[in-house]
Amino acid sequence: MKRILTRMTALLLGILTVLSVPLTAQAEEGYTYNYDYWGDVQYSPDVYSVVGVYTAVDLGLDRNLSLPSGMFVSGNMVYICDTGNNRILEIERVSAEQFAVRRIIEEFRSNGQTDTVTFSGPSDIAVSDDGYLYIADKNNNRIVKLDMDLNYVMEFTKPTDNTFDQSQNFLPNKLSVDSAGRVYCAATNVNRGLIKYEADGSFSGFIGASKVTYDWADYIWKRLATQEQRAQMESFVPTEYDNLYMDREGFIYVCTTNVSENDLNAGTAEPIRRLNMLGNDILVHNGNWDVIGDIYWGDGGGYSGPSLITDITAFDNDVYVGLDKVRGRLFGYDDQGRMLFAFGGNGNMDGYFRLPSALDHMGYDLIVLDSQDASITVFTPTEFGSLIYRAIDEFQAGSYEASGDTWREVMELNGNYDLAYIGIGRSLLRQERYREAMDYFELKWDDDNYSRAYKQYRKEWVEEHIVILFAAVFLVLVVPLAVGKIRKIKHEIDTADIFAGTESGSLPGKNPEQ
Repeated sequence: MKRILTRMTALLLGILTVLSVPLTAQAEEGYTYNYDYWGDVQYSPDVYSVVGVYTAVDLGLDRNLSLPSGMFVSGNMVYICDTGNNRILEIERVSAEQFAVRRIIEEFRSNGQTDTVTFSGPSDIAVSDDGYLYIADKNNNRIVKLDMDLNYVMEFTKPTDNTFDQSQNFLPNKLSVDSAGRVYCAATNVNRGLIKYEADGSFSGFIGASKVTYDWADYIWKRLATQEQRAQMESFVPTEYDNLYMDREGFIYVCTTNVSENDLNAGTAEPIRRLNMLGNDILVHNGNWDVIGDIYWGDGGGYSGPSLITDITAFDNDVYVGLDKVRGRLFGYDDQGRMLFAFGGNGNMDGYFRLPSALDHMGYDLIVLDSQDASITVFTPTEFGSLIYRAIDEFQAGSYEASGDTWREVMELNGNYDLAYIGIGRSLLRQERYREAMDYFELKWDDDNYSRAYKQYRKEWVEEHIVILFAAVFLVLVVPLAVGKIRKIKHEIDTADIFAGTESGSLPGKNPEQ
């Protein structure tokens, strides 16, 4: 009996072991993914791993965060807008896994440091290169500029300009500051683009208004409707931005959640844009798929509809990452608009979110602020992710051979990673090894780069075989002409001899005296 029980126990343990393997693999497999040329989901090794999730308790705060909405990283400092508590948290990253609150900013000094002023619903913060704090004091209808000692310097208020609706409150929501001290603001209920202020606080206009989109049926109906009906219909106006981020070159990444499924399906939606100083979108779209986050969406788990990019950040190598507030996912793209990775989700486990509201980076580490969970999650690149970034950095630095070798390491970790093949092809293209580059581009259906490589390979081949080509042309064209000419001349000579004998009165075989 004991032997039978032992065998049954071993059998049950074996079954549980077998069943646990695919379940574990599925959980890990579904976290990080990408899309191939055909639009199929390709799971991959994780690009990021979780360093830690930090709440008020972990940070040693006296009370929980309340509806935190804005975040900014400067050096090793993280600034968080604890909006519901009307305060700013200044947090230092002491080590890779340790964070410590250095200062809680709840007020600042004004009027020659005799008065203290508090915030009301601070929604975002930015720190300039020269150390000034710019805080979107939303419910006080202003942007406040402070020095590092929290002394009032100046403020940016509602533009007194005809282009700004004076009947509306000025509700600055998100902001960014350039190296010259100019302020760019995305305000609630402002759909004309970003509000731009000069360093002295003067309003200088709007930049980057998105394109107006409308449906022709609605347009025709508006033309036929009465005034009362038109007043109740939605206006055809540009959409407002949810967030912005200024990269190292001074270009501004903006994102909006005001996108429709119809526009996304038609390819006309622009949830992410990159603006130059003129406000023109210069984002490159060379990927197989639009820069919209998930290319498929459905209903499940209480979530529906497409990805809604609520914040964005960009590294120094022009890789940018968008944060989807619907399903709690992060989407990374290279400077050509190719998706590098997608990961994350909604949930209570580490690496998942309840309602992500802000995103920034420290080096290649990503920091996500969760408004509903009142926490920050810190991610760091895995070996797989570090190799991807290293390959991109080497390529941009001109080390094309090293970049190709690094992409080969990436390919060893994930043989289904399309960008590894394309990265090797691009490195070979820059090394002028065009024929080899064509093979890699062909494997992953990269038509554009294949055409570039083929064009250069064709030119190179012609230059190398120019002597043979001329010889072939000579043989094909000149030699037949020469042979024909010689035959013609010989024919003329032979004909001339016959006619010469006929004119002299002699005939072949006859004596002229007979």
